[in-house]
Amino acid sequence: MNTGAQDPVVAALSSLVPNGVDRGQLTRESGRHLRWVAAGTATPPVVLVSGAGEVGLDWAVVLPSLAETARVIAYDRAGLGASDPTSRLTLDSQVRDLVALLDNVGPAVLVGHSWGGLLAQLAAFARPDHTLGLVLLDPFHEDTTAEVPLAVRVSSNLLFNAIPVLKVIGLFDRIAANMGRTLAERCTNDPEIQALVTEAYRASYRTSAQVATIRAENRLANACTREVRAARARSTAPDVPMRILTATRGKPPALRQRSGDLADETAAVFARGVHEVVPDSGHYIHKDQPAAVVEAVRAVLAQVDGKAP
Repeated sequence: MNTGAQDPVVAALSSLVPNGVDRGQLTRESGRHLRWVAAGTATPPVVLVSGAGEVGLDWAVVLPSLAETARVIAYDRAGLGASDPTSRLTLDSQVRDLVALLDNVGPAVLVGHSWGGLLAQLAAFARPDHTLGLVLLDPFHEDTTAEVPLAVRVSSNLLFNAIPVLKVIGLFDRIAANMGRTLAERCTNDPEIQALVTEAYRASYRTSAQVATIRAENRLANACTREVRAARARSTAPDVPMRILTATRGKPPALRQRSGDLADETAAVFARGVHEVVPDSGHYIHKDQPAAVVEAVRAVLAQVDGKAP
């Protein structure tokens, strides 16, 4: 993916953010690059961590509002979007990349969705001195798998296993275009800007390697239970403001109940943790109820700045 004015993600987000966005990058092992887009100037920075298989562009609905009061950084994990792949994708490699980003941009508030919510927690455990606060949006928890109906688990595995094949035969590009249009329509009513967002989303999944990373991340989520439990057991949550938002739609009752219970448990680990249920929201809370997400991030920022208890 090109950088600067020719970068479709930069072009799309700059059309949504009054002062535009810029590209940043960090060189990791073997010379690979971890890349992000950033908008806004106020400190402290806010780092956005996307769900499994998603890219920084996934935050396009809330990024303009967040950039009004903070320096907002939305990064692409290794192998996705503009970031180079890693030789071996693991939970540890993903956490280390996020920690390296935190070390680069300075102490920050972490905002994580789904799988990104788990990564944000693990990065906070690993680098408490660089974590100023947390906002977790319907975060993935390793103990929810048992409550997912078997039929759903089987169908999901079949879908993710088929993704590389769909890319080869051209069907994935149609899926990406449809998802890009849906995202664009949530961002703006301007058809020209919608076209830019749609094209940027398609560009984020242009190669077969990018699409294969979607499958790899979802497989990683299904296989990380023991590793995550061990990390929780040996870690201490930093004393920082924390909000966890959970969805109300799209889950079977048992899974919804279990997710809520685990969210309560997660919030209780943090001295200043708060769990809030977001009405009329599906899993992608930042798209379904963006105002709730912006409010939660600003509440945490206010606590970081000492403006609220």
